Amino acid sequence: MERMKTGIAGLDTMLRGGFLPQTANLVEGAPGTGKSVLGMQFIHNGIVHYDEPGIILTFETFPRQYYRDALNFGWDFRQLERENRLRILMSSPEVSKADLEQLGGTIERLVEEMGARRILVDSLSHFERLTDDPVELRSLIYSFINGLKREGLTAVLTRESPAILGEGLFADEDENIAFVVDSYILLRYVEMDSTVRRALLVLKLRGSDHAKEIRRFEITSSGIEVMDTFKGREGIMSGSPRRMPEAFIEAFIRHP
Repeated sequence: MERMKTGIAGLDTMLRGGFLPQTANLVEGAPGTGKSVLGMQFIHNGIVHYDEPGIILTFETFPRQYYRDALNFGWDFRQLERENRLRILMSSPEVSKADLEQLGGTIERLVEEMGARRILVDSLSHFERLTDDPVELRSLIYSFINGLKREGLTAVLTRESPAILGEGLFADEDENIAFVVDSYILLRYVEMDSTVRRALLVLKLRGSDHAKEIRRFEITSSGIEVMDTFKGREGIMSGSPRRMPEAFIEAFIRHP
């Protein structure tokens, strides 16, 4: 089955090769967990390694911030724009949704002119200010996502989570959002031995199997690196992991 690789080795392994083409893939986490970095890395790797031009659609951050942040990881977004392989657009949910619903809109034009295959939408949380009705919100996001799919784009959609260390892990609105996306990746802070670490879990991957374990990840000078699991710990996504009993570790982890 064809896959859209993220280029993040550990994540592609968890996704059994990458995202499925023309799907909407939600990355949710608290501020600073690495949502935007993961999305930027997906766009950059698609352009540089897989010859798949990309678009970054932002609802809150000026393009110059992406240029600056990308350089921290060695990614020259300005140069990629000069080469017409990347375009960073600053807009609003209302304007972007209307753009996708009309013929000859900006995103449609960029897909035709650039051959864009990928898009980062940063962040989906801004749709929540359009309505207080969860049913209407789901309908708005569903319509927006379908517009991206019609253009043949594979999307990474970021979403802010109020949970810092696992509290309020799943709110009612999470079910509404999870229903309309094709994959759901959760990023969390984890306090362990008086140190805050980061954890990643693939909650859902429609149409495909995926890894179910919770993995550690770090944000390095070259982007996100997904590593191994939290061995010998339980309650990871609660934010405060506990050590497993030694007898359990001996029986089921060291000698499976």
